[in-house]
Amino acid sequence: MYYLIFVTIVWSFSFSFIAVYLSGQVDTWFAVVMRVLLAFITFIPFLRFKNVSVKQMLLLMGVGACQLGIMYFFYYNSFQYISVPEVLLFTISTPIYVTIIYDLLQGHRLRLNYLLTAIIAVIGAAIIRYDHISRDFIIGFLLIQGANIVFALGQVGYKRIMELYPLSQHQAFAWVYFGAIVVATIGWLLFGNADKLPTTQLQWGIIIWLGVVASGLCYFLWNLGATKVDSGTLAIMNNLVIPAGILVNVVIWHQSIDWGRFTIGSAVIVFALILHHKFKNFAVK
Repeated sequence: MYYLIFVTIVWSFSFSFIAVYLSGQVDTWFAVVMRVLLAFITFIPFLRFKNVSVKQMLLLMGVGACQLGIMYFFYYNSFQYISVPEVLLFTISTPIYVTIIYDLLQGHRLRLNYLLTAIIAVIGAAIIRYDHISRDFIIGFLLIQGANIVFALGQVGYKRIMELYPLSQHQAFAWVYFGAIVVATIGWLLFGNADKLPTTQLQWGIIIWLGVVASGLCYFLWNLGATKVDSGTLAIMNNLVIPAGILVNVVIWHQSIDWGRFTIGSAVIVFALILHHKFKNFAVK
């Protein structure tokens, strides 16, 4: 539990750091490459070839490509279209995607009631900006959903791989980060803008902090903590970063939001999440 609390606190600052100091100023693909490269360097001492099959390597690299490489691309770009509180709020649909993707990977029939909860979550998002749902807002919302989907795919894939091919987590994550580097580097070579590299020591410092601490250390601690708590606690901790991140954004950077619409829309989205868990528990019974 202590691991999860520590990671939540660290990640609550990451959203604002990216929005204030990197988004629109530093090339997205470069920021992603540097973040996953630094995370990989942090875990190089744990990289092992012995007793790790080629299949395990490729599967874990695929997880990293989705969960960190592609996810970060969607995530970083979303800050150019929507505010930090909206970015945080729209990540709440991740547990729904986890369940849907798990059903599909397991060959189960897709449960329509779970799709209903996803639609309700979309309605909640619309309430927040009902008076001016602009093209930018729609693009930002869709980018976050893309990030949620590939992040969920990575989580489910990692869980399944570790069930089928057990491996110590610190060794597994070295290969996960390597996979993220591969896809991020390809993205940088194809779409990167060399004219938008970091120009200040502060920007470089934030990138190093995000890579070594927020990614390298915290993703490992999060997965380690997830193995030590029950699924209900893990679900709560997944969503605790939302109010924590909003609080940091409002208190430290004095960002303003329409608390009326934000509260109503948030309540609708939280209701969707609660309904999702009700459906899930009923299905188990």
